[in-house]
Amino acid sequence: MLAIPSQKYRAFPVVHLPDRQWPSRTLAQAPIWLSTDLRDGNQALFEPMNRERKLRLFHQLVGMGFKEIEVGFPSASQTDYDIVRHLIDAQLIPADVTPMVITQLREDLITTTVHSVAGARRVIVHLYNAIAPAFREIVFGMDVPQIIAMVEHHIHLLKRLTQAHPETEWVLQYSPETFCMAELEVSLQVCNAAIAAWDAGPQRPMIINLPTTVEVSTPNVFADQIEWMDRHLARREHIVLSVHPHNDRGTGVACAEQALLAGAQRVEGCLFGNGERSGNLDVVTLALNLYTQGIAPGLDFSDISGIARIAEECTALPIHPRHPYVGDLVFTAFSGSHQDAIAKGFAAQKPDALWRVPYLPIDPNDLGRTYDSIVRVNSQSGKGGIAYLLQRDHGMVLPRRMQIEFSAIVQAMADGSEAELSSQQIWDLFQATYMRPHQKGASMHYLGHRLFDDAQGQGIELQWLDAQGQPQTRIGTGNGPIAATVAALNLPVRIDSYEERSVGGGAEVSAVAIVEASFPGVPGSRFGAGKDANIVKASVLAVLNAAMRCGHGAG
Repeated sequence: MLAIPSQKYRAFPVVHLPDRQWPSRTLAQAPIWLSTDLRDGNQALFEPMNRERKLRLFHQLVGMGFKEIEVGFPSASQTDYDIVRHLIDAQLIPADVTPMVITQLREDLITTTVHSVAGARRVIVHLYNAIAPAFREIVFGMDVPQIIAMVEHHIHLLKRLTQAHPETEWVLQYSPETFCMAELEVSLQVCNAAIAAWDAGPQRPMIINLPTTVEVSTPNVFADQIEWMDRHLARREHIVLSVHPHNDRGTGVACAEQALLAGAQRVEGCLFGNGERSGNLDVVTLALNLYTQGIAPGLDFSDISGIARIAEECTALPIHPRHPYVGDLVFTAFSGSHQDAIAKGFAAQKPDALWRVPYLPIDPNDLGRTYDSIVRVNSQSGKGGIAYLLQRDHGMVLPRRMQIEFSAIVQAMADGSEAELSSQQIWDLFQATYMRPHQKGASMHYLGHRLFDDAQGQGIELQWLDAQGQPQTRIGTGNGPIAATVAALNLPVRIDSYEERSVGGGAEVSAVAIVEASFPGVPGSRFGAGKDANIVKASVLAVLNAAMRCGHGAG
């Protein structure tokens, strides 16, 4: 065993490019984006997405503005095959969106892949194989001429198969997998062989995708590799040069940014960096980095919290509270000096002027987030530990975003009273805010409900008193009690999250339901809570209370 572990490793060799141009360039436009959440991201999940979650995430990606989406690995998964066919046969792919499917270099897999997408308007077929020395020598036992012959053979096969489906525009994407670890001369030989085999040209579009399969160098070395390939690729004017960075060294975003400076035109990644090992490129971070530089990313992030919630639900992976731009705490200052600087920045900020608020690289409002949690919201700042007291004395564990919202409410009350708040006062304030809200003209006093089975899954007959004290009865249906309640209220509400709690013990135990809801015209989201021995009733009360907190009352 070596005394110094570093002796086991060698730095990746630098690229001889003395006249490199990328360091002096400036980004001026967004790249072509491809989301690989449904394929590369999906295969890295503890439990891969089922059909329902995959379709939901697909529609989210389309809504954000992605024009290229890798929809699956149909030759390796019957679920993927069926979803791809469903998207095509049900005509769920917009005319300006191109799906991509991936396969290895095997005749039977390529044949299945072509069948899975035949009939689509336009399709990218992604072929890949590993070419780096360790893979050639250890995994496959092949030399470079054998690698090239294999690539040519399978691309010629794909060409013949696709010619039988002229109704579809076929685009080839070829990835020399493990590009970042391979010799540039070998990468060039293999890519040029692929380009010639496909006969890339004006009528035969092609993408050369260069992945950092596992990061092995600093980002500047990867940028040199991209610039070298950009200079030497055959038929360069007919090739879209793409990169697929991973994040093993924690520099996936930096690799992508510098690769764009070096000549890359297209970027592949996942929304929040999900992927094997340390993940894929974080598309949201890269895109919003462009945004802060005055470059329109071409993707819609105006409801970043809604996007995050859907991604979390579909992948079952939480987003870190310190995630750039998106995390629950990234726009929250706990330091007094930071809070003071931010407050002064807001006071000095003029409408339509360049953004110049200290500590905030981007205006949260541009992402659909509010300013409520930015200044003076520290749940531990001299108020006895709001979250700790609620959990210790009342058994109530708040979702993180609810902690942030409620801490601001407690802070305002403490400032007004100029006194320390007791645990009971904090609990009373919590109940008054989330369980018994009173908004002028938005009163809904729960009377009762009755559940019944419905073809859509669940029906509810809901009764309440409106703001004028008049009894109201409405029926709603949905895929569960919460959806049915929303339908019965007939309000433009979207439920972003739902959580259950139990408080008390023994015969005194009660269920607490917490919902996070969004309403058109109301910035950000609002929480509502309901408490009852019956969890369904608690859930209904939570939806009613969230609606009232937004000033809505169903009449």
